[in-house]
Amino acid sequence: MRTADARNHATTSAGYAALGLLAALLLALTTSPVFAHGVGEGDGRFMEQSSGAQLLPFVYLGAKHMATGYDHLLFLVGVIFFLYRMKDVTLYVTLFAIGHSTTLLFGVLSGTHVNPYLVDAIIGLSVVYKALDNLGAFRAWFGVQPDTRLAVLIFGFFHGFGLATKLQDFDLPADGLVANIVAFNVGVEIGQILALGAILIAMDFWRRSHAFARQAFAANVLLMAAGYLLFGYQLSGYFLAS
Repeated sequence: MRTADARNHATTSAGYAALGLLAALLLALTTSPVFAHGVGEGDGRFMEQSSGAQLLPFVYLGAKHMATGYDHLLFLVGVIFFLYRMKDVTLYVTLFAIGHSTTLLFGVLSGTHVNPYLVDAIIGLSVVYKALDNLGAFRAWFGVQPDTRLAVLIFGFFHGFGLATKLQDFDLPADGLVANIVAFNVGVEIGQILALGAILIAMDFWRRSHAFARQAFAANVLLMAAGYLLFGYQLSGYFLAS
């Protein structure tokens, strides 16, 4: 009996720890220069000075960027929050990967530019959307349930353009550009898989808690607040830069 009580206490504590991490992330977004995350200056100089195909370094840079891409990770947390079967997780993550890979490669290789503030504002809204979806808001307010798979794919397109704008800040050499950008995208996928693995392990442990249902509501409210914060910050940047 004591063992069961200890297990329940541990899983409940894990749930509160998860809520604490979300709250800490929300606080960090308001105080940290990482709030306007991008490719680091040193990494940018390396990419500008690269000659020819530099596959492994670009794979590393892509994985590093995804690992620090809090907006992408927040969206992924929302996407997998109530997915319990691995085939469902795989489906949604694949749709997201197709979306952001398409526009990342297209944006950089075609030279198509979008306003980074506006696309990042939409990325913030993607976090808000998924939190509201998890809370059942659309069915309660409008009596309809949006096609979540289509929404994840469409928002994936915007996330990819967000990644592209970070690379377009630098004068990337044409020599080896295609191979390097493909390698960067592969790195993004590797970083996404690694981050997702850690998130799924934490979520699986948290879901064993009897308090998960109650804590899930608070977690998605925090997720929604973080999305609105990202949206407001980027929209402010757009108007101030105009």
